[in-house]
Amino acid sequence: MIVLKQVSAIALAFAASGAIAAPAQPAAPAAAPGSADAQLRQLYETEWAWRQKELARLPDDEPWMAGDDHFPKVDPASQQARIAYWQKTLAALDRIPVDRLSPEERINAAVFRTSLEAFVADGPFRVWEMPFNADSNFWSGIAPRAAYAKPEQYRRYLGRLRDLPRYFDEQIANMRAGLARGFSVPKATLGGRDASIAAYTVADPATNPFYAPFEKMPATIPAAEQAAMQAEARQLITGTVVPAYAKLLDFYRNEYLAKTRTTLAAEKMPGGAAFYQAQIHQFTTLDLTAEQIHAIGLKEVARITAEMEAAKAKAGFTGTLDAFKQFLRTDPQFYAKTPDELMGVSAYIAKRMDGELKNTIGFLPRYRFTIRPVPDAIAPFYTAGRGGLESCLMNTHNLSVRPLYQIPALTLHECVPGHSFQAAVAREGPNRPEFRKQTYFSGYGEGWGLYTEWLGTVAGIYRTPYEDFGRLSYEMWRACRLVIDTGIHHYGWSRDKAIDYLLANTALSRHEVETEVDRYISWPGQALAYKLGEMTIRRKRADAEAKLGAKFDQRWFHDLILNLGSVPLPVLEQQIDGWIAAGGPDTLADRK
Repeated sequence: MIVLKQVSAIALAFAASGAIAAPAQPAAPAAAPGSADAQLRQLYETEWAWRQKELARLPDDEPWMAGDDHFPKVDPASQQARIAYWQKTLAALDRIPVDRLSPEERINAAVFRTSLEAFVADGPFRVWEMPFNADSNFWSGIAPRAAYAKPEQYRRYLGRLRDLPRYFDEQIANMRAGLARGFSVPKATLGGRDASIAAYTVADPATNPFYAPFEKMPATIPAAEQAAMQAEARQLITGTVVPAYAKLLDFYRNEYLAKTRTTLAAEKMPGGAAFYQAQIHQFTTLDLTAEQIHAIGLKEVARITAEMEAAKAKAGFTGTLDAFKQFLRTDPQFYAKTPDELMGVSAYIAKRMDGELKNTIGFLPRYRFTIRPVPDAIAPFYTAGRGGLESCLMNTHNLSVRPLYQIPALTLHECVPGHSFQAAVAREGPNRPEFRKQTYFSGYGEGWGLYTEWLGTVAGIYRTPYEDFGRLSYEMWRACRLVIDTGIHHYGWSRDKAIDYLLANTALSRHEVETEVDRYISWPGQALAYKLGEMTIRRKRADAEAKLGAKFDQRWFHDLILNLGSVPLPVLEQQIDGWIAAGGPDTLADRK
């Protein structure tokens, strides 16, 4: 899973960033004169500049998406004003003749339209009234883990701390409105999540996570200025930040938990069937129904089960598949004794894959990532790993539930050539519009991540039958998501039924299974993106191999995918088909 996950477009995208109030009467973007390309460029550049102002992002600062000195306005009036703006932008987009666009601008138009449609689709369901789930929330990720480089970045950070109570109050009001109409996170998934809020209620500023960037400030900032900002930070943490988190914690424990819904299915919420179908389309970018996806999942589960039986036989295990899974879950040889041991295995896998990249991908980015442990405050209920431009996170909490035979697949997915590598290529890629550089579709991104797990079989990364079974277990995990997500949200499965299904079909520990099922319950549709995206890439690779024969070069195939950046899956298919028709060329020769 990549860090910049495409959550429900408005609910968490605005929750985790910063923005100012939208205008009460958003001006309708006008179609530009001139060519279709010029009209489109003016439209998406205007919308992007507006969106950055709304989100208080500073695009020419470092890192990308640096926050301004305030948080978003997330009250209902501001949310509705944004939707009105996007609706008018879509109407303007409709007036641009697609058949007159250049090939590159046609891709830009498709990406832009898909994003706008997702933003608008969330409006009728008022998704901002459920601004968190079992995986992601608006109160974590605000405190940076490292020092800033410039004094103005510190001043903007202090401004955000001053604004935090207002921001939290608006989120609380939204959650109350959701509770009142039964639009909330299910109670079954919320146990222990309050710890992620409590971690920021530490009264001593020196040990509160919000003080971390002030512990060692850059020497380029004068000592007197450092001291003044440190003093202001301590005062704000004690008098503003801690009380705001305490208020949120009290609301969460004493009001939200008591009133949140006891049903699980998204289709049981207001407008549920339409809401779930909208989430399916948003996360997969495909026009599939819950019934179709459920059937695809069952077929994949059966196929992968047969491959698991073959891996078990290679391991020399003579018992049943269930007995083999139990052996893998319980034998001490498969578990790290220290966090560093687990991190070391991941680092070694990443370095081994580095040695295979020259045979796997043509364009290799210069940007480098690191591997870090998941922060303690969220590790108990966090997923196994997460990748991003700066770093890959590996969960080292409770090592007895994190088998080492799964670390190769996890590292390929999150680190290299998965999400961190993918993000670096995007950063160093062609000079595309800014909205393209910062748009993320789960079907594309998570599809690539899961595809790279399979790619490890081509690169020789899995050295034992156990590691290969770990890969198959991870692929089975994603196939099961198709069955479980639709099972819960469309067919009415219970939490226990979902847990039992995932336990029966994978070698995941019970802790991981319960954490994952809670994520699927509270985040409808997101888990579908992985397998459907991976199946798209593998199907198109098979097409390319069959049609190109000896001319097929996986380096150019992978370059094509990564060079596109994040696009809807139908656009990815169209581009691969065009590449095959052109003979599978090296389209990036000038960048190497």
